[in-house]
Amino acid sequence: MADSLASSVMSLRSSLQLLDSSIDILDSGVHDFPRLTRVLQTTRHFELLPEPTLQEAQQALLDEITPSIAHLLSVASNHVERLARREDSLKAKCELQEGRMSDKRRVSPAPNLGRVRTETSDASAKAIQLRRLVQKKERLKYAVDRLELQSRQKERELRKSMAFQ
Repeated sequence: MADSLASSVMSLRSSLQLLDSSIDILDSGVHDFPRLTRVLQTTRHFELLPEPTLQEAQQALLDEITPSIAHLLSVASNHVERLARREDSLKAKCELQEGRMSDKRRVSPAPNLGRVRTETSDASAKAIQLRRLVQKKERLKYAVDRLELQSRQKERELRKSMAFQ
């Protein structure tokens, strides 16, 4: 029985040696797995999307941006129109002032009627009255021009407000 036990022990030792060598072989084959998993891991540098998904994203972006762009364009347009109206108003005011300045240069100030002596002739009184009437006519003409310009501006504003509706 000692022989059979010795052969069993011997067989067990050889099995252990075989297992140790198998473990060593497996260990040498497996110890590099963490590095290999990192090396072999696929990294997506570019993600490929189906064309319908891409078109949906483009349309969503377009739907989101279009109202903002339209609003900004309308704000810019309104501002430009406001500046144009202001420019027209300033031009009209300038023309009015130029007209008044040229009238003052052409016609000297009329003398005070309260101080006109009774000795002055009828002709000089009529000349003074005529000069005042001419000045009044010029002032009225410039007032009418200014009112016409304001009227045209209000018509433009009305047309533009109707166009936006």
